[in-house]
Order: sequence, then C-alpha cells, then structure tokens
Amino acid sequence: MIFDQDGNITIITQEKSTTVELVKKLQTLYPKYKNNNIIVNLTTLNKISIEEIVEFLQLSNTHRAAKQSFVIVTNKIDLEEVPDEIIVVPTIQEAYDIIEMEEMERDLGL
Repeated sequence: MIFDQDGNITIITQEKSTTVELVKKLQTLYPKYKNNNIIVNLTTLNKISIEEIVEFLQLSNTHRAAKQSFVIVTNKIDLEEVPDEIIVVPTIQEAYDIIEMEEMERDLGL
C-alpha cells in the first residue's frame, strides 16, 4: 500500500494485498487521513469484484458524512453494477474531477 499526498487529497494505491485487508488498514489509519479527500487507486489489481468494492461502503459513507470526498479508481469492473452510494471512476483524472466538483458543491452549500 502506497500513500501519496497532493494538497488536501490522499491517494492510496493498492499493490498486493486483498481489498478486505486494505479496508481494515484504512479503518485503522483513518484518523490520520479523515480531514483529507481520499482516492483509493485499485488500477494495479488484476481483477476486482463488486463485492470487493462494496467492502469500502462503510468507510466511504463515514468519510462523505464528514464532508470529504471518497473516490475509488478502477477500470476492472462494470460501473453500471456499482451501488450509487459509492463513487467509482475508471481514471485518476476523473477522481480529481469528482473531488473538484464536490468541493464546489460544498462551497456553495449544496
């Protein structure tokens, strides 16, 4: 797991362990990153299932309730199958775009 910082955005790149292990590590480390927008980059994984994406749901809901963005990046699943409660995009650039839009919405009080 690699952590990169880009302003108020933390980018977490998963390399080897399972998504369940990643979610557990993120929950443990969450207090350190709770005030940042989070991008979880899963593009390095060979395959990923909808069930693995759903593992992030509780963490995503907690983070979004705290008025921060939580975006998962993967191009290995059908985005139509992803639950609406979690944001999944195919590229890092789209993750940045989502965060920028959500920050504008928060600034406007939407």
